[in-house]
Amino acid sequence: MTAALTVVGASLQLVLYRSFAQSWLALGLPLIVGTSFAVSTIVGVMTEIQRLVGGPLLASVLLGAYHRPTRRRLIVMFLDLANSTRLAEAMGELRVHDLITRFFFDVDEPDRRLRRRRARLCRRRGDRQLAGDGRPERNARCLACFFAIERKIAGLAPDYEAKFGVVPAFRAGIHAGAVVVSECGDAKRQLAYFGDAMNVASRLCEYCKTINRRLVVSGELLRLVQLPDGLEAGEGKSVAARGRQEPGEARVVELRPLTLG
Repeated sequence: MTAALTVVGASLQLVLYRSFAQSWLALGLPLIVGTSFAVSTIVGVMTEIQRLVGGPLLASVLLGAYHRPTRRRLIVMFLDLANSTRLAEAMGELRVHDLITRFFFDVDEPDRRLRRRRARLCRRRGDRQLAGDGRPERNARCLACFFAIERKIAGLAPDYEAKFGVVPAFRAGIHAGAVVVSECGDAKRQLAYFGDAMNVASRLCEYCKTINRRLVVSGELLRLVQLPDGLEAGEGKSVAARGRQEPGEARVVELRPLTLG
């Protein structure tokens, strides 16, 4: 970086003033390089911190938004890799770790598209929380995000087969409801999510495994979204969730079969 800054500074001096004065080489160039290096270091550190901990957490720590627990309504998606235990036995823990790392790296592109559309996504222990804004067409982006991830992994299937001998399969449960958000920890802070919506989304993800389907959503969520073209919701089923006295409605969401003619 120092070499690059020196070249840029010297080039600008040559273009603007057509010469290198002795005083500029002794004082001006070191000052320019030092200032540029300091600014770029600060920007780089802040960018890396935001990338590691996430924008919402960084903003909440700086602003104190979640020093006290806050109740919010969120759309919650739990995404689970299928057959992870069997893969660990067959491939070994290190290889499975490489597979999971590659998977989350590859699905980051749909995540970035979702963030550009002004939805918030945070990955915490394999789950993800997507904030809805009250508009049915925008709330439906959680469904679009799942199928965008599915398309991305399907396109990369030959790469996974060549490197790992298997293509990762996954399933998800999505629910909308009240979530309590707060900061936890001191030396290493993180945003923690509690509440009924988290339990229901987790139960729907488990239900996917029971019925061998890829995506199950709650009836509460479907009442808040406008189902995108090309998707269809199956018949509602009653599913019990831990901590709930009454079972909730669960519906499978799939791509609509293409019709000819």
